[in-house]
Amino acid sequence: MVSRRSFMRTATAAASLIGLGQKAQASLPDGFYVPPEEDRHELCFMQWPVTREIYPSRDDRDYIQEVIARIANTISEFEPVVMLADKSHHKVARRMLGRGVALWDIATDDLWCRDSGPLVAVNDVGDRAVSGIQFNGWGNRYKLPNDRRVSARVAEHLGVQHYASGVIGEAGGAEANGHGLVLANESSWINRNRNPGASKATITRQLKEAYGADQVIWGPGVAGLDVTDDHIDGVARFTGRNSVLFNGEIPADPQDPFGVAAEQLFQNMRQAGLTVDVIPLPYEGRTEEPGAYVNYYVCNGGVVASQFGDPETDDIAYDALKRHYPGREIVMLDTDALTELGGGIHCATQQLPAV
Repeated sequence: MVSRRSFMRTATAAASLIGLGQKAQASLPDGFYVPPEEDRHELCFMQWPVTREIYPSRDDRDYIQEVIARIANTISEFEPVVMLADKSHHKVARRMLGRGVALWDIATDDLWCRDSGPLVAVNDVGDRAVSGIQFNGWGNRYKLPNDRRVSARVAEHLGVQHYASGVIGEAGGAEANGHGLVLANESSWINRNRNPGASKATITRQLKEAYGADQVIWGPGVAGLDVTDDHIDGVARFTGRNSVLFNGEIPADPQDPFGVAAEQLFQNMRQAGLTVDVIPLPYEGRTEEPGAYVNYYVCNGGVVASQFGDPETDDIAYDALKRHYPGREIVMLDTDALTELGGGIHCATQQLPAV
């Protein structure tokens, strides 16, 4: 398999934006916002990974599909799951998926539904809309033509309007509290591989419009050392209106560019008045790629998170999740396959808010 971090050291790719063939409408109307993940969901979307661009061998595909199926089956114990997949892959997927996982005939390439899937907004009278952040394969590093169409195709399937935010990027690069605040790293957005020529002020406005938010708290992030350009959902997650769970070391190792950037984000959040709870990254793990405990998925009545084989930090993360999500069952899974690819459970999921 091709790691999203090792890719930066070994390959480059280029692809143009590919649309669905129907024009999205303008930005979200007034009154729409992306609710917090801890609000109730109707279901969880996931994507079936099949592309030979990332998984060249049958063994690679079998391995990652088994892990995605295990995550989907676990989430389905808390809420329904919809696996997006071309119909030609349904027979194989069906054998691996439980009764709580439905299959929709929407073609996919890879598994990263947080980034290419539908970002669904709601309003106070129960309407839904898809806020169309434009996915371009993490700065055209990968082609993934089907994934570029997923968001619009799901909107069409749901019978809701697909609105164009005008900003290019991925929902894994922004974290919203549903009450007017968004966290983001500049490296994932203010980057010529996604939004060439756009100013910080323009991208800030577009992100606020895409999420129905009032303010963006920026961190610097790190560009060019992983495919995502340092997505926020591997660093910091809102756990309430003004509370954040942060994964890292404070103070940071000055030789670690990711740690230094994360520490600046930490300071910016504190200055904005947020309460930030710090938990460590795994001291020792089963994989060479670093794991992120905060890359979890909050579902109805539960939290599905990763454990990395370090008993001390796994326990710290479990206790923190119990503290931040009282009354929810915490389930921690071995998701080393995703860690090796440079992502986690949150990256592989996207919620449909209940209305």
